[in-house]
Amino acid sequence: MEFKRFNDMIVVRIDRGEEVVSKVMELAKKENIQLGVISALGAAGKATVGLFNTETKQYQKTELNGEYEITNLTGNISTMNDETYLHLHVTLSDEEYRAYGGHLNELVISGTCEMFIQVIDGQLDRRFDEEVGLNVFKF
Repeated sequence: MEFKRFNDMIVVRIDRGEEVVSKVMELAKKENIQLGVISALGAAGKATVGLFNTETKQYQKTELNGEYEITNLTGNISTMNDETYLHLHVTLSDEEYRAYGGHLNELVISGTCEMFIQVIDGQLDRRFDEEVGLNVFKF
């Protein structure tokens, strides 16, 4: 992974074989990003995506292996209990142009990933909401 900062915008390249979620976490900690918006695209060979079941309050996960275009990766950086917190979603397209998407748990790059992180001056924490079963923004 390499990156360059332009004021409140960080441009990132994540390389073949690198795992996106861990690299974004590493970067957010290194650059002390407490609030930000993420947008990316690229190519991946392995992904683990999830879907939150609102009735059971559990995530269902599935692993995808093959050649995929990252047609959209979006999310945000915030904090929870003063620790970096990532919330990422991804849409992937396979060789037959079928789309798969969900909450991003893991994404291994097969080609490259081009990412933009807009850093917002401030901090927004999260709290666990027992009613919905998710970590939500705390205002």
